[in-house]
Amino acid sequence: MNTYSASYKKDGFEGQRAIVIPKTILQRFCEGNAAIQGAFITDIGYYPKAKFHRRERYTGAGQNILIYCVDGKGMVKIGTHTYEIKPGDFFVIPHGVKHFYETNETSPWTIYWCHFKGPQADAITEQIYVRDQSFRYSIEFDGDRIALFDKLYAFLEQGYSTENLTYVNLLLLQYLSSFLFRDKYYKTNLNTHSQPQDRSILFMQKNLGKTLSLAELAASVNLSVSHYSALFKKTTGFSPIDYFNHLKIQKACQYLQFTELRIREIAFRIGIDDPLYFSRLFNRTMGYGPKEYRKSRSPSIK
Repeated sequence: MNTYSASYKKDGFEGQRAIVIPKTILQRFCEGNAAIQGAFITDIGYYPKAKFHRRERYTGAGQNILIYCVDGKGMVKIGTHTYEIKPGDFFVIPHGVKHFYETNETSPWTIYWCHFKGPQADAITEQIYVRDQSFRYSIEFDGDRIALFDKLYAFLEQGYSTENLTYVNLLLLQYLSSFLFRDKYYKTNLNTHSQPQDRSILFMQKNLGKTLSLAELAASVNLSVSHYSALFKKTTGFSPIDYFNHLKIQKACQYLQFTELRIREIAFRIGIDDPLYFSRLFNRTMGYGPKEYRKSRSPSIK
């Protein structure tokens, strides 16, 4: 268990984004997936002008961390190394290494960050360090790198199917390589959604505040219930309703982390009228209840 010591700002940062993948999903679809078990994302986010952002882990984190600063300033101490952070800097923190970092009070940083783990992730983190015996480096701004991050985030917002997580974490290697091999980084283009299951997921995302039936979900992509259910299950590994609930809980996590809304209000915003049912669903998905989740996480830290 990590130990924390810091002062946090509870109302977060305007425009912030973050996704924490449930441990049950990581265990089921990442740790046992030969294609990606070497390196996979556990947490990802974006904090703009993150005033008062700070984090201290006396025994390190359970994952490797990469933080990329595009604006503002900050400071990081990793083991015995201390670095000043400015726009264009990024730094990596190996798992299990004591560290502390914080934004600059007068010029708060804007950062893209991710946590990732696995033996390949460990090796990439180590290679970043050994290139010049440093945890911090400077890179030229590249809009395509940011687009790649946004792509990672956008696909994670679509849920946790085996196919989706495999694709995202293969993209993760490209994202990490853009920092490790800064002189060899190549550009990518975003794909569009053309398959029925992809259009269905977009429909789910746009209707998270509603209670939709299986028939309504099937009708949104002009398929029969039986055909739609079989296709969706085959391509995602989940029933449509289970997938829809995962997206709802993902949104609920963001409300819990970034707002002061009450549990009942959050449940209502994701289309669940019964707060007790919401708590049970949240617990079943995330492994602990919404109150515990909110208490364990602060919108101003990562």
